[in-house]
Amino acid sequence: MTSEQVDYLPGTSRLVESYDEAAISHLKKHGDIVLSPQPTNSVNDPLNWSVPRKYWNVALLCFITALTAATSNDAGSAQTGMNDEYGISWAAMNTGAGVLFVGIGYCTLLISPAAWLYGRKITYIVCLTLGVIGAIWMANVHTTMDSIWNQLFVGASEACAEANVQLSLSDMFFQHQRGTVIGIYVLSTSIGTYLGPLIGGYIADSNMGWRWVGWWSVIISCVTILVCLFTLEETSFHRDGYGINIVQGMNETVMTEEGYKNDKHDDGQTATKDISPRNSFPSPEVASETKPSYWRRMRLITPAPNLIGTGFKQYMRRLFHTLRIFGFPAVIYSGIQWGAQDAWLTFYLTLEEDNWTSAPWNYSDVGSGIMNVPCLIGAVIGCFWGGYLSDQFVIWMAKRNGGIREAEHRLWMMYPCAIFSPLGMLLFGIGTAYEWTWPVPYVALGFIGFGWGCAGDLSMAYLMDAYPEMVLEGMVGVAVVNNTIGCIFTFTASPWLSASGTRDCFIAIGVLDFFFVMLTVPMMIWGKACRSWTKNRYLDFVRIRDEI
Repeated sequence: MTSEQVDYLPGTSRLVESYDEAAISHLKKHGDIVLSPQPTNSVNDPLNWSVPRKYWNVALLCFITALTAATSNDAGSAQTGMNDEYGISWAAMNTGAGVLFVGIGYCTLLISPAAWLYGRKITYIVCLTLGVIGAIWMANVHTTMDSIWNQLFVGASEACAEANVQLSLSDMFFQHQRGTVIGIYVLSTSIGTYLGPLIGGYIADSNMGWRWVGWWSVIISCVTILVCLFTLEETSFHRDGYGINIVQGMNETVMTEEGYKNDKHDDGQTATKDISPRNSFPSPEVASETKPSYWRRMRLITPAPNLIGTGFKQYMRRLFHTLRIFGFPAVIYSGIQWGAQDAWLTFYLTLEEDNWTSAPWNYSDVGSGIMNVPCLIGAVIGCFWGGYLSDQFVIWMAKRNGGIREAEHRLWMMYPCAIFSPLGMLLFGIGTAYEWTWPVPYVALGFIGFGWGCAGDLSMAYLMDAYPEMVLEGMVGVAVVNNTIGCIFTFTASPWLSASGTRDCFIAIGVLDFFFVMLTVPMMIWGKACRSWTKNRYLDFVRIRDEI
């Protein structure tokens, strides 16, 4: 790299080019926005897919996300029936919820190498099949052990939506769109999380009975598997086969703020120079390449070019290599933000299902489920704030910063979460303790939903901004951290509520919520230094991963 160029720093890149800069740049753009990653000339590059083709795959991925989130949260709808029919205790149900979190987090880790070696599609089919097994088991519960261990399979079904969906979405969209895309992903999760118990409540309260909560999951999951088999396309695309080496390709759109702004002529004018390290492997023309046949595009397994035999040894090496992800501070930060939302979910859903179904409210299972509607409304607003609006904010910040995007720019959007989410916890907990009715507890649930939609969206988009070539492994780390937190708080929820009472417990949760969100402050102050500190670790991680 010449003195006219600058060192690559993950999470720092050129997002906007002025007219003068564009005149000397080879980078592909949309308007004045630099495209990252740079698309190839291949018609098979998911970045180049037609709008209908791309958005059908997005719709399927979002449906899988919503479905697995719904099935992972609908067990509570069957709790009353299980208790009445078999005397299965509420404590056993909480144990099942803890097993669910273990299934989600650690199955996400276990299946992660498969996405690289065998393609993304097979992971969705396998996980949905595991969900069918769990749902059949749930529909045939007879003992306490049945009620607990079916949740392991149900949790495993959601594992594909914890990291692989984000990877598939990042395959199809550019980095400046990822806030919006992750917002849609989190919204899909929210729809499943909040509407799953509501739909399950209607089923359990109907003439069908509580077992049909499981049977409907089986039916819908089986139909989804068939649709995916015949219409879901593989999004894995090996760019190095088109002249773009991944590690070198990371350098394409990089230019530090200081490296550009400080290069001035004596008259104060900015020098016209090559502001972006050039890729030494220019992409060849592949205009003659055609779209594969339908059956080839729908194949279940897409082997990696470097797959050796069955790939078992590579699978195990990649699995253990993925554990290095926990050495990146941004992964821990993002996992804590998303994990805290899972933790709080356990507490307020517990109150809805226990306290609000008793005097003075006496809600049915359906009435309790309807309380999730304000949560969903808040989540929609939060996803819009943390998704589309955060993308626009990052573009605005980059323009103010000489066209340079820093990953930490997105974190400015986190601060409303520090107000609304803890306030929602306080108002809902205190309102429940003092038996308040409309409107305060419902407004509080809307605030909680905003925090759910906003914190997860922004923290995951930040991680993808900071380490763009480590999306799958980053999301795996987030899933392990977040579900471990969720598991711990699931086992402590009932004892904590019993020991401290609803009011004091939720006051403590509100304080913890504020503390967790405000970890954004040190992340903004030292985030860039952390990225610089982990730069070589990141490059080594990607290089070793791609050599396995």
